[in-house]
Amino acid sequence: MNSEANVAQQSLAGEMRAATKTIPWTETFYWCVRRELWEHRAIYIGPLAAAGVYLLGFLLTLHRLPHQMRAALADPSKMKALATPYEFAGVAIMLVAMIVEVFYCVDAFQGERKDRSILFWKSLPVSDTTTVLSKAAIPFVILPAVAYITLMVTGFVMLVLSSMALAANGLSAAPLWTQLSLVPNAFGLLYHIVTVHILWYAPLYCWMLLISAWARRAAFVWAFLPPFCVGMLEKLVFGTTHFATWIGFRVGGGMEAEQGSGMMPSTHLTPLRFLSDPGLWLGWIAAVIFLALAVRIRRNREPN
Repeated sequence: MNSEANVAQQSLAGEMRAATKTIPWTETFYWCVRRELWEHRAIYIGPLAAAGVYLLGFLLTLHRLPHQMRAALADPSKMKALATPYEFAGVAIMLVAMIVEVFYCVDAFQGERKDRSILFWKSLPVSDTTTVLSKAAIPFVILPAVAYITLMVTGFVMLVLSSMALAANGLSAAPLWTQLSLVPNAFGLLYHIVTVHILWYAPLYCWMLLISAWARRAAFVWAFLPPFCVGMLEKLVFGTTHFATWIGFRVGGGMEAEQGSGMMPSTHLTPLRFLSDPGLWLGWIAAVIFLALAVRIRRNREPN
């Protein structure tokens, strides 16, 4: 009898230890990111919808490809024009991904206060730091990855459709595949996304996350109105545009910082020069400060 009681006590103690066992931070972070994907389906629907619409438009213009290929075979200088639809696909999908990133960051914290779901999430054993980092992972990791995969799949589908259209007209698709070079393109696109959309734009995303955590209402206005007012005030008082120039450099300077590799591969990729740019590291210092402030503000912020 005592043996059975000891076994029962040991079993109960084991269950209690399992119940009170600390959940690994990585697992908590993973489920926080999953939560963001559940609540914000536009994260993956946006780029996929853009790809679908673009593929439909590409299909409608595919009948012109055989004529363009014959012209390119007669004049090799026109071969580069065959890559234009693929570059436009990259621009369209990345633009949609950036729009989704902006709206997500602005609404990331304000949305949970507005619908009062913050009360439920704060009742869980999840730190504010983990929550903020999981939200930052969307523009830093998830959306760039979704955009990259979507672009690669879209480009491959376009190539297959083009090959079918050319074969139906008795033309070889080999020159097209050679011109586009999937592997170098994949590397060039990945370089572009990492350098520009992740590293260079980091302070912009973190600024919008900070405003979302701080502003009780109209976070979108608060995110963009203060920089605009500072630029206007500088122009009126001092007659200079240093702040506006700096903002423009941050918003559009990523392209300049990576020397215009764009959506297609470049023979002048200079990652060491890019990583040695002081503007990159100053931006990351600002990004870390913005995220730290967002953690502190969310810890004390109540529902609207």
